[in-house]
Amino acid sequence: MPITFAASPRSTLGIEWELAIVDRGTRELVQFGPEILAELGDRFPGDGFPHLASELLQNTVELVTSPQRRVAEATAELRELAAAAQAAAATRGASLIGSGSHPFSRWEDQRVTPSERYDRFVERTRWWGRNMLIWGVHVHVGVDRRERVVPLLHALLAHLPHLLALSASSPLWAGEATGYASNRTLMFQQLPTAGLPWDFDDWDDVERVIGDLAATGIIAEPTEARWDIRPAPRWGTLEMRFCDGASTLAEIGALAALTQCLAEHFQELLDAGRELPRLQAWFVRENKWRAARYGLDARVIVDRDGRQEPLREHLASLVETLAPVAAKLGCEAELAEVLRILQRGASAERQLAAYAAHGGTAGGSAPLTAVVDALAEEFAAGLSG
Repeated sequence: MPITFAASPRSTLGIEWELAIVDRGTRELVQFGPEILAELGDRFPGDGFPHLASELLQNTVELVTSPQRRVAEATAELRELAAAAQAAAATRGASLIGSGSHPFSRWEDQRVTPSERYDRFVERTRWWGRNMLIWGVHVHVGVDRRERVVPLLHALLAHLPHLLALSASSPLWAGEATGYASNRTLMFQQLPTAGLPWDFDDWDDVERVIGDLAATGIIAEPTEARWDIRPAPRWGTLEMRFCDGASTLAEIGALAALTQCLAEHFQELLDAGRELPRLQAWFVRENKWRAARYGLDARVIVDRDGRQEPLREHLASLVETLAPVAAKLGCEAELAEVLRILQRGASAERQLAAYAAHGGTAGGSAPLTAVVDALAEEFAAGLSG
């Protein structure tokens, strides 16, 4: 199945940020997504795609940036979109939060967005599909030639645990502390086409797999291959889809900067005729699980020989390595935010701290409204900061 890859300017980026809508009184999820989108649609017309989009569930709004060269330009666009969506939610007695999961709302109480695509998804996936009470961040990075897509994909997979742990924000599920920094990761990969991509060797492999999936009715269109990292041929990008929902705009900037710097660093290595890192598929799978389970406290496998390092230390070293690339791309401040996340903890750690402060224990319960309040406050403060 030949697939045309529309090359885009190298290391440009676009960001998609999924946000949950919560009632300010009950702190439960509320289904105001369609109303907010209808109110703001004329104010933010799309440039070939919507800047404010619906998602599977009506408790969600998704913010989508234009393609940008600098992280600061993308986050400025997100700030404007998020502020408008927050104001629209406020008139309905609601707030927005950024998180991989809601601490206690139940999937049975949520409404699916009417859509042929979503109807097909729910019909096929049933209970697991209806359980997708999750939110994430997707970062696209531009790739200027098709032959670089698969080598870049493998190099970025070697750094999946770094980005996943930084974004981890789903430790609570249906009122319970799960023991996972990113429970969303384990939930999402239950879907039949989600999870790690196949271990491609070249673009012909990508076309072969997509062709097989389409021919057998597993997918109706290429975007239904919901891999953690996937080529987005229409846009000429690699799309990083595995991060939990970011709780603050600053964290979005950190994730985008690290992704952009890694992609540019690896393209510089290709320019120099160097081979890119590629871990064994079983190491990639184990690293993903460790990051989901332990977050920033994970030890990860960092090379093909199986050498392991504490993720926090490896991340700090990575930021130092990428500093010249960040200077070239103009995202030094956003990359430095990675170090601040290491100091104050990822959202999962902060949520569990709020949970514990109000009497929550592993396997027990507590007034989880405090966690929702903390998320709402962080989100609002991040827009004004």
